[in-house]
Amino acid sequence: MLRNVAAVLLDGVHPFELGVVCEVFGLDRSDEGLPTYDFAVASAEGPALGTHVGGLTVSTPHGLERLEEADLIAVPAGDGYITRAYPPELLDALVRAVDRGARVLSVCSGVFVLGAAGLLDGRRCSVHWRQAGELSRRHPKAIVEPDVLYVDEGPVITSAGTAAGIDACLHIVRQEQGPEVANKIARRMVVPPHRDGGQAQYIERPLPRSQCDTVGEVLAWMEQHLDEEVTVEQLAERAHMSPRTFARRFQQETGTTPYRWILRQRVLLAQELLEATDETVDTIAGRTGFGTAAALRHQFVRALGTTPNTYRRTFQGPTAA
Repeated sequence: MLRNVAAVLLDGVHPFELGVVCEVFGLDRSDEGLPTYDFAVASAEGPALGTHVGGLTVSTPHGLERLEEADLIAVPAGDGYITRAYPPELLDALVRAVDRGARVLSVCSGVFVLGAAGLLDGRRCSVHWRQAGELSRRHPKAIVEPDVLYVDEGPVITSAGTAAGIDACLHIVRQEQGPEVANKIARRMVVPPHRDGGQAQYIERPLPRSQCDTVGEVLAWMEQHLDEEVTVEQLAERAHMSPRTFARRFQQETGTTPYRWILRQRVLLAQELLEATDETVDTIAGRTGFGTAAALRHQFVRALGTTPNTYRRTFQGPTAA
């Protein structure tokens, strides 16, 4: 049973990510019949630390000894967490916690602390999509999933950027105390108890460009004719190549197949139209080459983990058509 929670302080901690953990586990909501946690903030680097907000310091009387009794240890994000070194005493404390059955949670770049402790090896994990490549490079044994909001791998829970920490914290409450408690806390925080989809719907992915001009003209033509059905044979003819040579050259220069490339561009165009226009999903399906709303929805969910209507409400607000 989750009763004792500690948040780890390191120099440069981000106030929002720290505040997320404090909000979910540190407030007394017993007046509403909700469980209370024995919550504390424990410093790994002295009693007073700075944050990335100018002039703001955070102090606590607790040191790393506070982690020894915690059922859950949360590591919020902070400045420089990707490249800095961490106190060996902190890394040892995190490993001991997992070994004795406690859980550890990272919010955004706090995952690099868990990686330094070796807790990501062989485990799936999440991080802000902008840091996914660096996490993979620094911890090649980690299985990085850049498109999800959070990952629960037994004792290790990792969450993506900023607000995804709320999703992960509520997930833990839902597991430990049930959905009714998680829903009540979410209502108090005025946030959804569970968000559909994942990070993919928030990632800015520019159109991939070829590194040379062999298929460049064909790519430009494809971008302007996403609503048309085309075959590899037709594209190869436009590029003055055999279909086999064209497919091989396309893969070399774009890193994907013609089918996957055009499918991704159609989803990107659908995202833009859902954000910026009031056109119906049927109309957008036609403009993007999917043909029907059902086909658009199927590919949209596969690519982004959410539906076109939910995506539109997310980016246009609840009054969106």
